[in-house]
Amino acid sequence: MHAIQALALPMRRTINAMSHLPAYHPPRWLLGPHSETIYPALALKRPAPPYRREIWPTPDGDEIAIDWLTTPSKAHAPLLVHFHGLEGSGNSHYAVALMQAAAHRGWRAAVAHFRGCGGHRNRKPRAYHAGDSGEIDWILRCFRQQHDGPMLAAGVSLGGNALAKWLGEQGNAAHTALDGAAVISAPLDLVAAGQVLDKGLNRAIYTREFLRTLRPKTLAHLAAFEQELAFLGVTPREIAAARTFKEFDNRVTAPLHGFRDVHDYWSRASSKPWLQHITVPTLVINARNDPFLPAAALPGQHEVSSSVTLLQTERGGHVGFTEGPFPGRIDWLPRCLLAYFEPLLPA
Repeated sequence: MHAIQALALPMRRTINAMSHLPAYHPPRWLLGPHSETIYPALALKRPAPPYRREIWPTPDGDEIAIDWLTTPSKAHAPLLVHFHGLEGSGNSHYAVALMQAAAHRGWRAAVAHFRGCGGHRNRKPRAYHAGDSGEIDWILRCFRQQHDGPMLAAGVSLGGNALAKWLGEQGNAAHTALDGAAVISAPLDLVAAGQVLDKGLNRAIYTREFLRTLRPKTLAHLAAFEQELAFLGVTPREIAAARTFKEFDNRVTAPLHGFRDVHDYWSRASSKPWLQHITVPTLVINARNDPFLPAAALPGQHEVSSSVTLLQTERGGHVGFTEGPFPGRIDWLPRCLLAYFEPLLPA
């Protein structure tokens, strides 16, 4: 059975948008959403390509790390900007695969780290969150000032949700920064994502692992900004007591970033309502067995604009998409993204 379910209207647009994309063929030896998510992240991770790091000062006095691909690029090559997922970096398996593909194609590329990520500590009490479209806007405008040719963006998971939200909020104005975008395995509906991540195996595997790094990282952050965070009600006790995403987002993420509570955060930060306002050509990829977002919460074509191409595979897990015989490879995702981007570039 063909693994891609294309959702688009009218049908002619679906054929044109999807026909040049490589089909995804999940391996027979890797079964189940958890194995399809965990295996590639652990077993197929490769060394990062050569990066050159820049530290960019933010408008509010903070800092973020930008890792530039240092491999040779062709004349007039496009620039591909990558936004990572929760606690990700330029060393994440999906980022490495995408950067290597860009290098092979002779493109310019960079990984934009959110505040406090990539091993660079930030200087302000705030951190980053799934709806941080203001940060996306500032970062992309900075890249645009440095690059006058075609520019593309790819966001994964949390970074994909923030990118999609920015695209919808900006509407036609997004064309001044980007020629195309891709959103991969994003938790487009944060309410639905939060509910499934805090239950059963998802809670035992993913939520536990994320909180294992988030709690000590936030406690260290609190030590540097104790007075400011205490004013917001963020205390060591609140951080240490968080055992679910809902508790952590309610006690830490929401107050830290100006949301009333977790319900306010999840509803306002979700990108799904903004998909119908996107005008930049955008590919939205989700596996229907992604443990981070139930298939019932995925958007249909009636919920997105005509500029959005929905590619929903039956399998693939969360940012997994392994292919080939054992031990497998994770090159389908970058191949798919670059194949989508190619027709958007000048001849």
